[in-house]
Amino acid sequence: MDMKLRPFDFAQAAARAGLAVNGTPLSPKPAATTGASFGDAMTQALKNVSAQQNEASRLQREVQLDNPTVSLEETMVSMQKAQIGFQATLQVRNRLVSAYSEIMNMQI
Repeated sequence: MDMKLRPFDFAQAAARAGLAVNGTPLSPKPAATTGASFGDAMTQALKNVSAQQNEASRLQREVQLDNPTVSLEETMVSMQKAQIGFQATLQVRNRLVSAYSEIMNMQI
């Protein structure tokens, strides 16, 4: 194996880290500053859980109709994924309700 050492290029390393040569952060790109809000993240998570549940229901129906292309194992795994997603969503909801109740009970 032929390995050649190259001199360290500080300017290139700083640029990869998002810094100017003097160490100050480069101005952020407009696309990087627009992040998803908490509401958007929750909406997307709920849509994913709903899609998993719909897929599990579809596979259950196919197994009941004796579809040879759908296996029982695949169906059971899909059902477990949907159940885990639902339980996680339920726990997040419980934490949000608890936090909301605690905030509402604070003395001003």
